[in-house]
Amino acid sequence: MLDIFKQAMRIRKRADKIFLSLVIALVFFGTLIFISAWFGLLAHGTADGDSRYTGVLFTHAVSVVLGFIVMVGASNVPFVFWKQNSLYIFIVSLILTALVFVPFIGFEYNGAQRWLHIPGLPSFQPSEFLKIGFILFFAAFLSSLKGKVNSFKEGLVPTLAMIGAVSILLIKQPDTGTLMVIVASALGIFLAAGGHWKYFLTFILAGVLGVAFLAFTRPYVMDRITVFMDPSKDPLNSGWQITQSLIAVGSGGITGRGFGQSIQKFNYLPEAINDAIFPVASEEFGFFGSVGIVMLFLALAFRGFKIAARAPNQFSGLVVVGIVIMITAQAFINISAMLGLIPLTGVPLPFISHGGTALVFLMLAVGIVLNVSKQT
Repeated sequence: MLDIFKQAMRIRKRADKIFLSLVIALVFFGTLIFISAWFGLLAHGTADGDSRYTGVLFTHAVSVVLGFIVMVGASNVPFVFWKQNSLYIFIVSLILTALVFVPFIGFEYNGAQRWLHIPGLPSFQPSEFLKIGFILFFAAFLSSLKGKVNSFKEGLVPTLAMIGAVSILLIKQPDTGTLMVIVASALGIFLAAGGHWKYFLTFILAGVLGVAFLAFTRPYVMDRITVFMDPSKDPLNSGWQITQSLIAVGSGGITGRGFGQSIQKFNYLPEAINDAIFPVASEEFGFFGSVGIVMLFLALAFRGFKIAARAPNQFSGLVVVGIVIMITAQAFINISAMLGLIPLTGVPLPFISHGGTALVFLMLAVGIVLNVSKQT
């Protein structure tokens, strides 16, 4: 414990201002889009006598404030804490994720078992915590191998075991979108730690085979692939979301309809405040606004990798790599799905989509990156 406080006294540099500014811009712009999308749902709910959406904006505001508090706290925790406790954090995140299957504790929504009942909270999605827990422990594990990352027994087998444990929990829910994000982070950390390209390609092949297996064993996966191949086959049912999403994006044109002027958010786009919030932004801010969102995430990635390259040790560098890939992979999976470039995955857009748990843990991850930037 004394070593932790000694290290804290040595870290006196300010956090990376550019990375922090990009995050603030995403949260601010995301809140504007969220408010606009929320008005569409509120109008629909008022007409139907559905009051579920009246408290959503307040919940989002609380999540933003709490997220920044968590970010500041994480940026000031002595970084050795994360390495010393990475195993415990990972185990706790696994246990919490497994609790979603326990009756009266976990609950189902839209056919997925992903949430926990927490007194005083609307809901809690433990898989958001699992992302960070996995990244911390995986980075700690690979940094402890000291050049043996490519060892079959010491590196590859434990890596596959960790990914396998996470996969079992997430496929069971099912939450293939979160699994994709975690696997992307794992591959990035593995390469940054010195993993060989041939093993990387092996992981990619295993992932493709895994998706093929899920497609033939889980009807919803095959349905999403079929819709991706041809949304026009069933535009009023399984192809509805992607069809309405493309209409929203296309109708935005170059400059957009203007803030608050989206039509698709009114009773057309399913989950307009969640997965489908990017089409709302595209319709209101047009091509320039859409490109602006993409550029913000790209800039965040480049700045994050720069922080990782200057990290004082391998563990902190790998953690930053994992977090940056977690954020950007999630962003581009969401955007690609909404543009019909990949099958729908149910992955929300970071800092923008509705989700208190997701936003708070994203800001926790941002705080960890800023913590590393203080040491560069």
